[in-house]
Amino acid sequence: MTDISTLGEFGLIAHLTREFTPFHPTTLKAIGDDAAETKPVRGRNQLVTTDLLIEGVHFDLAYMPLMHLGYKAVVVNLSDIYAMGGTPYGITVSIAMSSRFPVEALDELYAGIRHACEAYGVDLLGGDTSSSKQGLILSVTALGDVEEGKAVYRSGAKPTDLVCVTGDIGGAYAGFLILDREKKVYIDKPEEQPDLTDYEYVIGRQLRPEARKDVADWLKQHDIRPTSMIDISDGLASELHHICAQSSCGALIYASKLPIDFQTVAVAEEFDIAPSVFATNGGEDYELLFTVPIADFQKLKDIKGIAIVGHITPDKGLVQLVTESGLTLDLKAEGWNHFK
Repeated sequence: MTDISTLGEFGLIAHLTREFTPFHPTTLKAIGDDAAETKPVRGRNQLVTTDLLIEGVHFDLAYMPLMHLGYKAVVVNLSDIYAMGGTPYGITVSIAMSSRFPVEALDELYAGIRHACEAYGVDLLGGDTSSSKQGLILSVTALGDVEEGKAVYRSGAKPTDLVCVTGDIGGAYAGFLILDREKKVYIDKPEEQPDLTDYEYVIGRQLRPEARKDVADWLKQHDIRPTSMIDISDGLASELHHICAQSSCGALIYASKLPIDFQTVAVAEEFDIAPSVFATNGGEDYELLFTVPIADFQKLKDIKGIAIVGHITPDKGLVQLVTESGLTLDLKAEGWNHFK
């Protein structure tokens, strides 16, 4: 293992970023100067988003491989750009790490970052490094752009709009529960190795999520423009409350319409929790939740991978769930709380 101090700050940056090459002609200068230089595209507005990931709060290295962490740190930011109807083109990455991390560990982290950049066609534009008294802190900022007048906000939902969800939801939370359980077993009995064969899908949803860059193409292809959109990072219930608060409306969701993978259902049953709880309050799925006018129903109803789960109501702030048995319950935002 190589101690970081043998390279120094600038040597470390040069080492970690040596294999990154720009994809975009609009990137005039990436890493290696005081700032990155990019060329604006006429007729497009810039989008900027950032996320902070802290060891012990947002991730656990007992079961999160550093390569997966690097990949996920990029994806969760790109997801925000796609949720605005935009196209990401670059990221900056800043890290602070304690002395327990050798250079080889950071190589793994940046390998994951590089894989994400290659998968989504974004450039690493810069960042910063620092020491930390304990643990690992990772901050990623994503830059993107969107055609003027085409950004999708949370504030455009209107009564009778359909509420739609991409992919399936609840799987990332199911994966978290399995990994957390197996970690506790390992601490108690380190000689035992977990058998995760039956949980590969949900664990993948937790450790290596994907941003839905394909959704924008779907919607354009079918001539559908969402009235509002948000990515599902803190749970469907929480995100739906955001849309309703910003749009001054309410929503009615049907449990029977929620897209839940069979493996997520199996894990929910294993933990004696209703699958709808995983779907509404689990979080970290990074699917897209969006609303469209009811007139677009015929365009949407047969699109594979998009589920219509409810509709918008005029009841400001009232978000409700109709259960499988027909009961109507208030749907509270009980997903991830950053300050709990």
